[in-house]
Amino acid sequence: MSGLIGRKVGMTRVFDDQGREIPVTVVQAGPCPVVQVKTQETDGYRAVQLGFGAKKEKRTSRPEAGHARKAGLESTPHVLREFEMAADEELEAGQELTVEVFEPGDLVKVTGTTKGRGFQGVVKRHGFAGRPASHGHSSSRTPGSMGPGTDPSRVIKGKKLPGRMGGKRRTVRKLEIVRVDAERHLLFVKGGLPGARNSYLFITK
Repeated sequence: MSGLIGRKVGMTRVFDDQGREIPVTVVQAGPCPVVQVKTQETDGYRAVQLGFGAKKEKRTSRPEAGHARKAGLESTPHVLREFEMAADEELEAGQELTVEVFEPGDLVKVTGTTKGRGFQGVVKRHGFAGRPASHGHSSSRTPGSMGPGTDPSRVIKGKKLPGRMGGKRRTVRKLEIVRVDAERHLLFVKGGLPGARNSYLFITK
């Protein structure tokens, strides 16, 4: 299986056999039930739809509940995500996948939504240095000149300006899995991952 859905727990550190410190992000990955299997004959491509978590019954729509019931699940998953399925791989609806699909040393890519920072100025959003803080410069964090005046008499698209920061989907590639805790469904991934604590992550080989 190529991937799992998880929840970011937080960051900590572990030590390898040589005593070197390794910063890791702890992810609670799975168990993920197989909600639907898509095949070349029925859907035109091979994929598997995995679920994670459980929705409250009062927050579940009838189509969602029926979709989960068809797979033999007791509750409706909170998150659904499709992953590619290998040509020689056979999975069935209702089957459960755990962190044991990964091994220490595996390289993965992790997709998540970055922390939302709200509306920010150019100094925080783009790392502008700011203007001099002395000799009467009152507005030291403004973006400065907008650019061409006579020609083309407009602000060029893509100019770095204040605006909404964060809250975007980001993917980090070639991250190493340092440790797998099958009992507690935990993955220890080297380095930082996008998103705040308790945000959902999609981990793919």
